[in-house]
Amino acid sequence: MTPAARIAAAIEVLSDIEIRRRPAADAMKEWGLGHRFAGSGDRAAISALVYDTLRRKSSSAWLMGEATPRAEVIGALRQTRGLDADAIAALFSGEGHAPAKLTEAERAQLASGDLSGAPAYVAGDFPEWLMAHFEASFGAAAAAEGSALAERAPVDLRANLLKTSREKALAQLAHLSPEPTPLSPVGLRIAIRADGRGPALAAEPAYVKGFVEVQDEGSQLAALLAEGKPGMQVLDLCAGAGGKTLALAASMDNHGQIYATDSDGRRLTPIFDRLARSGARNVQVRAPRGETDVLADLAGRCDLVMIDAPCTGSGAWRRNPDAKWRMRPGALEQRMKDQDETLERAIRFVKRGGRIVYVTCSVLRPENEDRIGAFLIRHDDMLPVDAATQARAAGLAPLAEHASPLGPGFRLSPRATGTDGFYIATLARL
Repeated sequence: MTPAARIAAAIEVLSDIEIRRRPAADAMKEWGLGHRFAGSGDRAAISALVYDTLRRKSSSAWLMGEATPRAEVIGALRQTRGLDADAIAALFSGEGHAPAKLTEAERAQLASGDLSGAPAYVAGDFPEWLMAHFEASFGAAAAAEGSALAERAPVDLRANLLKTSREKALAQLAHLSPEPTPLSPVGLRIAIRADGRGPALAAEPAYVKGFVEVQDEGSQLAALLAEGKPGMQVLDLCAGAGGKTLALAASMDNHGQIYATDSDGRRLTPIFDRLARSGARNVQVRAPRGETDVLADLAGRCDLVMIDAPCTGSGAWRRNPDAKWRMRPGALEQRMKDQDETLERAIRFVKRGGRIVYVTCSVLRPENEDRIGAFLIRHDDMLPVDAATQARAAGLAPLAEHASPLGPGFRLSPRATGTDGFYIATLARL
């Protein structure tokens, strides 16, 4: 396919996403099945353009003065690819499989359109209904934080200390030009290529042999702040695919016990292969079994309960940009209810002197500081751990400057820390 034909295909996919209000991955898969002539390179290029357009959907529509998939693609080509009007016009030629020629109005918008005077939710590319929440979380920096969440995310890896060191992992992957992550002492970062594609890790021996795992630096920091120690009894209450379980197993050097569970057993499916690859031997996976209480024997026994809480995922918009446009107020309200219920469930398992580490990949205050504040009011036997003290104790002193100004815990974001958006709070039981 020609570059122009790929653009036409991206507009087609975006139109399908808008009309059917479906995830971008589903729309791309269906398009690929219906256009089998398109090779893997074509599909990757189309997907990259679709996701880049979704990242800058609102600001691109503002620039072009029109909120249509075509206008948004044109605006994204200018904003994310740095193309000028002549370069875009060459792609929008109307010839063959290219999109229709640029109109005079479109050329004029490309020449004169800018974001001066755009409201923060437009400049920051997030839904208008979230404006009050972004202001509550970020104040005057709401637009800048939203804009950072609209950038492409790098590929972050965690060196598996059960099998290797970060220095050895950097050497093993030297052909991919990895860099050490700035905050996590066990992280590696690989930049995304200009076409939006990351490395083919499934073909890398270091990945296949379990020397590295894919994990955003922010998630690595959450596991490090939990301070899992050899000999501990640890419950990962929302383990999902097991990213934090694996990181905790490495911190504990395979000594002690980690119990990994999730309310939805299907989310646990990938953990078994990951455990085998990692060399972690101190993990029991306890999938839900109907009405049976599979955690009954852990009540009051755990040194640490990790909660990777169900949330809106607003902190991961760099990786899932379509999710922000499908998100509705009802989803936020439901997640807050889920978070309260998960915290209440967690306290059952924490022994006196033990800790709860509450983590979300959200930047929204109602899911973060507000949930912890409400929980502490309900439980006077739980106290927040001072963030600066915790950062130093975990050997992560630079994180102290990212203590939340809105309540207990830490706030991470692409703009502030170069990570996905995370909230991390630790509570100690008296």
